[in-house]
Amino acid sequence: MLCLTSRAAPPSRASHTRGPERLAAKLTSYAHLHGYIPALPGRRPTVQEPRTEGWRTRYPLFPRLLFVLDGTGPTGIENRISALRAATRELALYAFLREVPALVAPLTDLLQDGPSAPVWRPVRDPDSRVSWDLSRGT
Repeated sequence: MLCLTSRAAPPSRASHTRGPERLAAKLTSYAHLHGYIPALPGRRPTVQEPRTEGWRTRYPLFPRLLFVLDGTGPTGIENRISALRAATRELALYAFLREVPALVAPLTDLLQDGPSAPVWRPVRDPDSRVSWDLSRGT
């Protein structure tokens, strides 16, 4: 599982704030990682030796993405969730998110109800609530 936190920085460090667009851009980065096939140094792939994505050497499944939002009020959280949802309309992300669940939850909900509670909102369907361990295929 990959867990990302979006925390607004104090006013003196506002240049480090992860805004909604930058947070949504992370989905594209993970989609690229999901499809990345490393080149074999000095060798060309053959039909008998098909190339495979780099992450498959370490994981049986690509880890789900968990976005934990903190450091902003309810409006800021909804803006970030809306930006993540808008990003899913890109064709490459749509296909990626059919295979890899991406969930988002405010830190306050996690602290109050716990990470196993149905506080996670699927990026593709932010009006629903799921628990992180039952979300594969969401």
